[in-house]
Amino acid sequence: MALKHEKSNALWQKAKEVIPLGVSSSFRFHGPKNTYYVARAKGAYYWDVDGNRYIDYSLAWGPVILGHAYDEVDNYVHEQIKLRGTTTALTTDLEIEVAEKFVAMCPCVEKVRLVNSGTEATMHSLRLARGYTGRDKYIKFEGAYHGVHDYVLYSMYANPMPVYGSRRSPIPVPESSGIPKVINDTVITVPYNDCEALDLALKRSGHEVAAILVEPVLGNCVAIGPEPGFLQFLRQKCDEYGIVLIFDEVKTGFHLAVGGAQEYYGVTPDLATYAKAIGNGYPAAAFGGKKELMDMIAVGQVEIDGTYCGNVVSVAAMNATLGIIQREPVLETIFKRGRRLQEGLRSIFEENGIPAFVTEHPAMFGIILAEKMPRDQREWELTDKATYQKIVLAAHERGISKHEVIREPYFLSYSHSEADIDETLNVMADVVHEVKLGRI
Repeated sequence: MALKHEKSNALWQKAKEVIPLGVSSSFRFHGPKNTYYVARAKGAYYWDVDGNRYIDYSLAWGPVILGHAYDEVDNYVHEQIKLRGTTTALTTDLEIEVAEKFVAMCPCVEKVRLVNSGTEATMHSLRLARGYTGRDKYIKFEGAYHGVHDYVLYSMYANPMPVYGSRRSPIPVPESSGIPKVINDTVITVPYNDCEALDLALKRSGHEVAAILVEPVLGNCVAIGPEPGFLQFLRQKCDEYGIVLIFDEVKTGFHLAVGGAQEYYGVTPDLATYAKAIGNGYPAAAFGGKKELMDMIAVGQVEIDGTYCGNVVSVAAMNATLGIIQREPVLETIFKRGRRLQEGLRSIFEENGIPAFVTEHPAMFGIILAEKMPRDQREWELTDKATYQKIVLAAHERGISKHEVIREPYFLSYSHSEADIDETLNVMADVVHEVKLGRI
């Protein structure tokens, strides 16, 4: 039975009069009758304004690693606000504590700067790489999302087939109006997992390239992971050409391992960007790396500033969240329950005769309906996305919420229980079977 959404629909009618699309981020708009408004959230659940409860596998696209409204984090943040205010545009000792945690937990991080969003982190990292190398160009991979500043809004969502060009000479495709055309000349796009295409791009322009910016796992494209040797190839080529290797760990950081993808895959970048899980839903971000690069940040050298950088709210959230991850079995618990969910989903598709892949990591994975596992966005575009969309929407109407943008992965939190996994698998078994029979 479909859930009722009358109050959400009424709110959307009201919101669209004063907010573009009725939402504060365009990714939240799913049409006039499918844009839902949340009333509250706790643990692994949220409730919409119509009173419908959902088991949440979006978790705000990954930040809520402990669970919504996690008491220990919230209480600590409130205490620090009462003690210190929200921001004085001056430095606190809490920032040092957080920085020390980053250095201890993240393999590449010798020094770190705190910022406010993943967009800021990648924007500043690119500027730092350019300042360090004296070069303007950078390489990004098709299907990767690095925030919403002009330099990175390329080749993310467009259907690759008619517009991306050949693998040998890809065409960077801007994803928005308003991006200056001159920026096109600074962006080189390459298919993910394609060492040959990357090698060709570097032979053409390698000595003009300041950075290779990579999501170690394509978090914006169903969590397709790196093929064996791919990240190692990036490291090798960056060393060969004097290029700064930047891991965008905004999604993978503190999900794949305590030290993120660089620990999980055993490849150390020069710089890494972080956000999402580091603050359990509070707006918090950071970037860090080798001292040699980070020490370029100074007035008159590489300028990186921000009124709200290191604000008490964000720093307190980071300090509490990272401290919990350090001392409690957060990732082990998520791994165990995520693995059980993955195995159950694989069995459901197999029992219904639907060819499907569940991507690699239990904390952050996608579902792909295909005969062959895709290795990049170009190949994912050829998979059965329409059937998968039906499954996602039908599950949502039965209280299992994975973001309706099907390229986004499933995330698990420390608060997801075994009972939540049971309920999810029961719902998914019914939904997949009904889709198989053509009832949905």
